Amino acid sequence: MEHLKTVRWGFIGCGEVTEKKSGPAFGMIAGSEVVAVMSRDIHKAESYAKRNGIKKYYSDAQLLVDDPEVNAVYIATPPSSHATFAVMAMKAGKPAYIEKPLAASYIDCLRVNRISELTGVPCFVAFYRRYLPYFEKVKEIVSSGQIGKILTVQIRFAVPPRELDYNVNKEMPWRLQPEVAGGGGYFYDLAAHQLDFLQYLFGPIIEAEGYGQNMAGLYEVEDTFNACFRFANGLSGSASWCFVAHESARRDRISVVGTKGKLVFSVYDYEPIVLDTERGKENIIIENPPFVQKMLIEKVVEHLQGKGVCNCDSLSATTTNWVMDRILGKL
Repeated sequence: MEHLKTVRWGFIGCGEVTEKKSGPAFGMIAGSEVVAVMSRDIHKAESYAKRNGIKKYYSDAQLLVDDPEVNAVYIATPPSSHATFAVMAMKAGKPAYIEKPLAASYIDCLRVNRISELTGVPCFVAFYRRYLPYFEKVKEIVSSGQIGKILTVQIRFAVPPRELDYNVNKEMPWRLQPEVAGGGGYFYDLAAHQLDFLQYLFGPIIEAEGYGQNMAGLYEVEDTFNACFRFANGLSGSASWCFVAHESARRDRISVVGTKGKLVFSVYDYEPIVLDTERGKENIIIENPPFVQKMLIEKVVEHLQGKGVCNCDSLSATTTNWVMDRILGKL
């Protein structure tokens, strides 16, 4: 497709993520502006548009995609509709930038990739941690050899239930609705960032097995998961996730063990990175920007303008869905 001089975004979805993590960043980047927004609730779309100085708003995604002023589409809806809206945008010749995970299943990811290949229109995924200073520091430490040859990696994640998780007789959060989130409850939403970043560090995971169970009975989907996996380079690792743990068990940690030391970091809490080698234990504090998606969005805009290349695309994001579907037993 031809390069874009100015990337004029249309948002499909205007929920919490667009308010706090991504939305404002689109207007902070040279050659990027938001011209339209869509929500199924027209009043919500109108409110968002007026609060953020966006001149057009819709309640129909097709109308937004067909708007001649829109030349790129940001998809910020739950995963079940990602593939449909991405295909809609690419068939209209408009690049897509999708919230993670890429889709609600590995099979849907393949569909997105196929349409991108056939149309020649790129599709990007919001695995923005690849570009944050905190995680760039992690990558730098691993790549520099400070902890030696990497021997194993472990993900440990545990959090207490959220207030909404107790809404047994009311509408559950969308993440707990399998037909909307892709299954696996919070796992499909939160494990995606962890598994993507590990593959960014070590290459693709080619084997994965796991078990998911409902241990607390607060809702219908699984709340506890254990898994093991192996990367193409031979490195292996393990993981556990629990979304109904007691507060005393709260943990957000990835440990990378090497022949010369260990590296420990978090994915959601941004606790100090801990580098433990023969030199001793070092706590490294790295601040991230207020709008965490800005650096990735900037890379996407530069790619669409022909000024650079962004590899955080649908193809690179697909292996994460494959791993999660393997752990969930969907493949």
